[in-house]
Amino acid sequence: MTKQTFSEHVIDVIQERRTIKKFKADSIPVDTIKELLDVAVWAPNHKMREPWRFLLFAGEGRKKLAEAIAADVGKDNKFESGILHNPIQLLVVLEEDPRQAVWDEDFAAVSALVQNFMLAAWSKGIGTFWVTKPFLYSPKFREPLGIQPGEKVIGMIYAGYPEVIPEPRPRTSAADKLTLFDK
Repeated sequence: MTKQTFSEHVIDVIQERRTIKKFKADSIPVDTIKELLDVAVWAPNHKMREPWRFLLFAGEGRKKLAEAIAADVGKDNKFESGILHNPIQLLVVLEEDPRQAVWDEDFAAVSALVQNFMLAAWSKGIGTFWVTKPFLYSPKFREPLGIQPGEKVIGMIYAGYPEVIPEPRPRTSAADKLTLFDK
């Protein structure tokens, strides 16, 4: 049996990824986003429930998202120009389960999927910004987009080629938050 070798590139991607808030106007091919989602779905998920679905807004489709936001927060809102400027917006939706333990497992799985997507995107030079806002809960926002009762929008992800990449912000060492039981 040969010795298995493992790449440390994932460590680099995790530590180098940044939240991007300013994107170039350049479009991203929808097929690229589909490829990134196909990587993201490898997130761990209990009993392979795959409790997610996606709404992708690209090109002229971004207007539909801007209209749904305006239906809740009103016209001339601060999100509309961002939606129309940023190349891609992706809503990640959780199919909610009424059993609390299953809901918790599914929420964790969908959150892991979002992280996978963001890391895969970064590895291809695409920046992301994971947004959660109150309008994601509003029926006025949800209904025009076909988001059903019993579904939770985990977040809206802006994606595009970075115009500005911020400097890293320091992290607290895990050792400072670790309680070790070794005896």
